[in-house]
Amino acid sequence: MELVTDGLRFPEGPIAMPDGSVILVEIAAGQLTRIAADGTKDVIAKPGGGPNGAALGPDGKIYVCNNGGFEYQEAGGFLTPAGIAKDYSGGRIERIDPQTGAVEVLYKSGDFDCILRGPNDIVFDEHGGFWFTDHGKTDYENRCHDIVGIFYAKADGSYMEEVVFPSQNPNGVGLSPDGKTLYAAETFTCRLMKFNITAPGKVSPDAGPGGPGIPVYRPAGYKFFDSLAVEESGNICVATIGECGISVISPAGELVEFVNTDDIFTTNICFGGDDMMDAWLCLSASGRLVKTRWKRPGLKLNF
Repeated sequence: MELVTDGLRFPEGPIAMPDGSVILVEIAAGQLTRIAADGTKDVIAKPGGGPNGAALGPDGKIYVCNNGGFEYQEAGGFLTPAGIAKDYSGGRIERIDPQTGAVEVLYKSGDFDCILRGPNDIVFDEHGGFWFTDHGKTDYENRCHDIVGIFYAKADGSYMEEVVFPSQNPNGVGLSPDGKTLYAAETFTCRLMKFNITAPGKVSPDAGPGGPGIPVYRPAGYKFFDSLAVEESGNICVATIGECGISVISPAGELVEFVNTDDIFTTNICFGGDDMMDAWLCLSASGRLVKTRWKRPGLKLNF
């Protein structure tokens, strides 16, 4: 893998841009940053809190899941989250203009009777709406752990709904190539779940014995799932914490391959390039963005 840049403060949410740059969040720095192809960095905006997942919307703006902030611990050259921030600023969805850096709070907790604790990852559908997960917060001091869900919202700020509740601390989220299946990766159960989409922002309520979600895959061992991206073929590439790398899982629930990295907090992957076979990975604990050639093309996102 080729090192693009280092010195980042827990990078996540990478977006491969048409000019070859990558826009990502630095959660621990509370900022949105553009990384040029030569590795130079340019801070776009500083929304504060904990900017997490990010996606390019139909209006050309960047939509960011802001988790409100983490505490961090640093040891052995690795930076890792350590519970809810002492100055936790609330979960929210932000819209950021990549040209001006202007930050707008599109949705906050309480809007449309929705509770947002730690919005985490986001994906747009072909209709211009977006799905996002709420990973929740862990408060070690008060021995509390949030019960959270999966949401759907419109990009114009006019509608938000909690579609799946409860969900087991969902993290990564993505759509199948035909747009009929929603995938969500649960961190602490280390399960990849799928939901059958029946209409924009709606899933079948009776897909499995435990509710709308159907378990697709869960590995053995002490591991955790983070964000995900989908290949053109339909395979789901899930960042796997603990095992250090990317689990490539078929829609049928088979492990296609495991791509190793050297960072225990490998959190994100995104695809780009003319053939969609360039892959960028966030090695978050060590603060690096790396690039590699993937074996199969990634799925082009709707926007």
